[in-house]
Formats: sequence, C-alpha cells, structure tokens
Amino acid sequence: MDNVIIAENLSLSYKEFETIISKATFSIEAGSFVFITGASGSGKSTLLKSFYGAIEPRQGQLMVGGVKMNHISTSKLNFLRRHIGIVFQDYKLIKEWTIEKNVMLPLIISGYTGDVSGAQVQKLLGHVKLTHQAGKYPQELSGGEQQRVAMARALAHNPILILADEPTGNLDDYSSSVIWNLLEGANTQLKTTVIVVTHHIPEGLRIPYKHYHIEFGTINEIA
Repeated sequence: MDNVIIAENLSLSYKEFETIISKATFSIEAGSFVFITGASGSGKSTLLKSFYGAIEPRQGQLMVGGVKMNHISTSKLNFLRRHIGIVFQDYKLIKEWTIEKNVMLPLIISGYTGDVSGAQVQKLLGHVKLTHQAGKYPQELSGGEQQRVAMARALAHNPILILADEPTGNLDDYSSSVIWNLLEGANTQLKTTVIVVTHHIPEGLRIPYKHYHIEFGTINEIA
C-alpha cells in the first residue's frame, strides 16, 4: 500500500530558534485511520497544519499525496488542497453563505456543475441530519450543527485525505456520534485516509487505527 504522507527528519517551528516538532520520521499509509494525541501545546495542530501547507518544514522532508511540501508553489498547494478535506475545531464556515452553499464550496472550487454539486450537497446534508437547515446561515445553528456542516463540506469533493483537528472537542453526544460515524464510513467505504488530532481517542470505534503521540517535540507510535 502506498504512503499518503512521508516525513523524514521533519522539524517544524514558527520562529527560527524554537522547535515544536523535532526530527520526526514516520509514514502514513493510504487508506489508514490515524489518531495524533498529545498534551495542549505539544504540536498536534502544528503537525496537522504542515499536512495542508499552512506551515512549511523548517528542516527535513515532508511529502503529502506525492507532493513535496518544502517550498511548495502556490499552484501545487492549491492542486493538493483540492484533494484534501479539512475539519477545523472552530468550523471556519462562511457566515454570509447558507449552509447549502458552505457545503458546496469545495465543489465550486473544483468546477463541478450546478446539478452535480446540488445532488452531492443534498446527499451529504442527509448524512449529517441537516437537510432541513439547508437555507439557514451558520450563526443560526448550534455549535454541534455547525461542525456537522463542516464535516459535510470536508467530504463534499470525495477527498483522498481528511484532516480533522479536535472535530468533536466541544460537541454534544449526538453530534459527536454523527461525526465519528461519517469519519469511519469515509475510511471503510471510500478508503479515505483519515487523520484526527484529539486529546482523547473515543471508545467503541469499530475500525483498526494507528496512534501517534507527541511529547517534547517527539512523535512516537503507540502500539
């Protein structure tokens, strides 16, 4: 099985003389489900950001989807992001757009026709139990509902990789269950690689997964 992410001696930092992730070497197989844990401030979100190009490697090499992330051009980064779904902890929905149009965003970027986009959005809103909210705006929804919209948006363009940053950290039990079911389904049915940053791995998962833990800048695989 091919690796969707390959890191070799990867170091990450925001400032020249600090180190958040230090000389990490690891690989993530395509189609796998991966958890990244660690204490607050350990570098979990920083590592996730490097996977979609929000921070460049300070040292070492990082490949994502066969694309080298070191000094990546804007055009290559835009191409890569068309194949990645991102679920942010703070949702990052567009307030001026309806729920339906927010979910449609990746399809608009990828150039899908209106008919195809509309059908895909309706299907996904059904999956996240929000068909009845399609015409509303983000501020009219609860936090749990907004995160379910963000999840639907991340899945809209059938990405090869989903990156989720604490996707259920502040959610009610029902919304958390919907999110986990969607992530599991994307992984098992669509063979999408799923990487989740979290403080706690949920109990009752029905799928095999890998677990990496970050401590003092070092990434260790937990057996």
